[in-house]
Amino acid sequence: MQIIDGNALAQQIKAELREKVDKVVATGKRAPHLAAVLIGDHPASRSYVTNKVRSCTDAGFQSTLIQRPAEISQQGLLDIVNELNEDPEIDGFIVQLPLPEHIHEMDITLAIRPEKDVDGFHPMNLGLMTLGLPSYLPATPMGIMQMLERYHIDISGKTCCVIGRSNIVGTPISILLSRKAIPGDATVMLCHSRTPDIKQIALQADVLVVALGRPHFLTADMVKEGAVVIDVGINRIDDPTKKSGFRLVGDVDYDNVAPKCSYITPVPGGVGPMTVTSLLLNTWKAYSGEIYPRL
Repeated sequence: MQIIDGNALAQQIKAELREKVDKVVATGKRAPHLAAVLIGDHPASRSYVTNKVRSCTDAGFQSTLIQRPAEISQQGLLDIVNELNEDPEIDGFIVQLPLPEHIHEMDITLAIRPEKDVDGFHPMNLGLMTLGLPSYLPATPMGIMQMLERYHIDISGKTCCVIGRSNIVGTPISILLSRKAIPGDATVMLCHSRTPDIKQIALQADVLVVALGRPHFLTADMVKEGAVVIDVGINRIDDPTKKSGFRLVGDVDYDNVAPKCSYITPVPGGVGPMTVTSLLLNTWKAYSGEIYPRL
């Protein structure tokens, strides 16, 4: 069993980006610039955005954090999005989810210009991805694909089971795994809350991607010997032994599942760091005009 170390891989990619950034800055150009918009004070969102800002520093990027109270109106947030769309010094930006209930997330997503949508959530980028054309990939699925590629995990012709069908992780990763690419060419089964007998389906899988948001959902009796298990879940559970009163666990019962696996991602330290790093990769693509030519 080999642990897929998301922290180490993220540091490697940030070092690669830093080398590229240093070269362009040495020619007199500015560094890539990523902005993040944080609405309210959701603890997990704040922690995630803080990690994004820190990662920008590691990679030599510029970063801007825009914070507004949860009471901001939808129009107020749209005004911020429009300002970032028009700012030529901002290469890409993200609006951290979830948003307060009175704000319609899809309206905000649609307002972000596709060429600055480094989260990869805009229908334009998702459509390009579905067609196998160059696009900004959603950050978490992109991070998973980077893990498979850089650990040389061949999924061609393999059976993959994705558990969870969200637009952010489950649905896009099911498409990426099946695309004609490297890594790719897998046969993919997408399971969700209406899927009967997930256990029997999971047992057929050479690769399992679990993104349900349910602590320890995937148990050892659902995993065949030698499977690759990618745990996307980040759940807080009570733990009186911790100073914080809680600890983070994934959607996989790691201690019991890991011995059966050829590869597995831990929580924390697995997919999470790669999600943040994928934002930087997309921002570099925006900065360099790789997907959408800069005017």
